[in-house]
Amino acid sequence: MRLYTLPKTGAISDLTLTERDTPRPARGQVLVRMRAASLNYRDLMIVTGRYGRGGVAPDRVPLSDGAGEVVELGEGVTRFDVGDRVAGIFMQNWLGGEVNDSHPGSALGGAVDGVLSEYVLFDQQGLVALPEHLSYEEGATLPCAAVTAWNALYAGKSPLKAGDSVLLLGTGGVSMFGLQFARAAGAHAIQTSSSDDKLARVRELGADDTINYRQTPEWQDEVQRLTDGRGVDYVVEVGGAGTLPRSIDSARLGGQVNLIGVLTGGEINPTAIMRKSVLMRGIFVGSREMFEQMNRAITQHKIKPVIDRTFAFDDARAAFEHLESQQHLGKVVITLD
Repeated sequence: MRLYTLPKTGAISDLTLTERDTPRPARGQVLVRMRAASLNYRDLMIVTGRYGRGGVAPDRVPLSDGAGEVVELGEGVTRFDVGDRVAGIFMQNWLGGEVNDSHPGSALGGAVDGVLSEYVLFDQQGLVALPEHLSYEEGATLPCAAVTAWNALYAGKSPLKAGDSVLLLGTGGVSMFGLQFARAAGAHAIQTSSSDDKLARVRELGADDTINYRQTPEWQDEVQRLTDGRGVDYVVEVGGAGTLPRSIDSARLGGQVNLIGVLTGGEINPTAIMRKSVLMRGIFVGSREMFEQMNRAITQHKIKPVIDRTFAFDDARAAFEHLESQQHLGKVVITLD
């Protein structure tokens, strides 16, 4: 089988196409013929050597998000049959409940090998069934970005409800899923971007209000204006420390800021958090239980993930370069057919 590995990290050019024997499933394992994989900003950080203090082990197979077809079962497998359409969960042993210290060690494409391979072995517990109305390419976008957005809006102490307001930063995968989930709930969605073309697109997809943050650098003031001075109930914060102060100022008193991204640097001043009684939630994807709950909602509302562009397996480096360019809206996908 063909697969990509990272003999070392530091540049997209380090991504190496190689071959290995196709594995056979042991007891409780499932062999999946991968049909598509999608990229997250985390994957770019891993490939370019900017993820975590220790990086990843040499020859790691990258990417956490992929979908495919079950082609072989190990002894004792009861959750799936040959021919089932499946996706792997981001942390292979986070099945439900709260995250604990053991879960990050099972994260695909980082702590353990990922899915940029023609065949991948999974424990049967580390898979979910794909919604029937989605293609493999669409299903491959779900494990990280979609589950992260679902966790931010629905898995906290106060799940999103009709009439709430949501601020979504940017037009990457998490924010686009956040928009779709907000619309499904009947919430008011405000979205930011530096591109008027992208803002026009998100309005077509259901955003109620949009803000060009380059034209409006103090965009938190515009958020307050759009909410009649109240602020939003939820912020999907993908920028990091550099945008967090404005996100906090955009939230209502007692609102919720879900901290997801690390795109911008800076320091976090806790004073504004305390002054506004904001609930800060650090979001690290989510569990299989969340994934399955989300899939039921995706099926009910016939949500279709937003795919910016699809690349062939042999063009995986170009897919990373496109993600790095920040020209995308939604997800960047690699097909393995």
